[in-house]
Amino acid sequence: MAPDSPLHPSSRRPARRSLTPAPLVLRLCLHLLMAGLLVLAAVRAHSAAGTVAAAVTGAVYAAGSYLPAVRTSRRAAGAWLGILGASWLVMLWLTPEALWVAFPLYFLQLHLLPVRWSLPAVALTAGAAILSYVGHGAALNPGVFIGPLLGAAVAVATVLGYQALYRESERRRRLIEELVATRAELAAAERHAGTLAERERLAREIHDTLAQGLSSIQLLLRAAERALPPGSPAAGHIERARRAAQDNLAEARRFVRALTPSDLEHGSLAAALERLCEPGAGPYGPGTGTHGPGTGPRVRFSVSGTPVELPTPYEVALLRIAQSALANTVRHASASRAEITLSFMDASVTLDVVDDGEGFEPGSVRPSSEGGFGLPAMRSRAESLGGTFTVESAPGQGTAVAVSLPLSPEDRSPTTGGSA
Repeated sequence: MAPDSPLHPSSRRPARRSLTPAPLVLRLCLHLLMAGLLVLAAVRAHSAAGTVAAAVTGAVYAAGSYLPAVRTSRRAAGAWLGILGASWLVMLWLTPEALWVAFPLYFLQLHLLPVRWSLPAVALTAGAAILSYVGHGAALNPGVFIGPLLGAAVAVATVLGYQALYRESERRRRLIEELVATRAELAAAERHAGTLAERERLAREIHDTLAQGLSSIQLLLRAAERALPPGSPAAGHIERARRAAQDNLAEARRFVRALTPSDLEHGSLAAALERLCEPGAGPYGPGTGTHGPGTGPRVRFSVSGTPVELPTPYEVALLRIAQSALANTVRHASASRAEITLSFMDASVTLDVVDDGEGFEPGSVRPSSEGGFGLPAMRSRAESLGGTFTVESAPGQGTAVAVSLPLSPEDRSPTTGGSA
């Protein structure tokens, strides 16, 4: 019988289907053992009173096995066990054959009572069995003592050993359930990260190839249109081609905006970074609550220079690097403060993430296995756009992460930067 068996009153958990039939088999064996020993005692009793006492003991046992109160209340189970023990003592006084019923009583006491009570109860039951056997005229010999005591020892070892195995089995079952849930969450996170990475790649490809190509075609057609003499028949064809290129360029830019991360859908990069620093926002975006009050560093955001619109790949890369750097700060740095600075300069845009945490040796960092939140992944993002990525840190000196991306004159234009 397991601790959550129907005879165990301490179980308050909803019933669940057991993975093995062992508890059911053990309960059935206990019932059969008790019934067989009571029948044997009733048949071999030397008086009608002994037979009646065996029948009463059997009735008390059967009633307790099926009463709901015994299965749900420790107090009711204790009362039932006391009545059963009293009827057994009467039976033990009337017939020495009741001695054998002590063995299933050991198991009941060990299952229904706390350890601090069950072990003394088993000892008293064994003592009563020995005294009864001697009181009915049996000769004193080692077997009189060894039999009940050995039976008690076997019962104690069996029950306590099974309970220890059951607890270990339950612990492993919970660990397996947690592992399965964790793997499911990890798989979902990997799918989400893969989806975001693919969207960013497509946005970058559209921006760097299709949109830029259509923009160049439009400029060339505009130049050809200006080079033609006024009233030239080809001017109309060039005008229509230029408008088609312009319409397709606008469509490409809509594709890029649709593939932009949700953090950038409703505002600029600076606004997204400022939301990232809000209490309770977390390093992965608003609502994750990773660095709220009392749970992580206080994060401050500032902008230096005159903000200009940036190409979408720049905004995506800088936002992701800021999220990754802040995630590392929250997870590993044990920092109390962190600062994110976005600096706009004549020829570049720079992002700095600085914390006052424990610091580390940058040369000892190994590639991350978390799918894109490590320093190598941040460096790869920056270098893929022609930028630079640096890390300055030392044990006990905090960490400073800086990424710089070059800006061309077209990128600095407030009318073209960020459109594609």
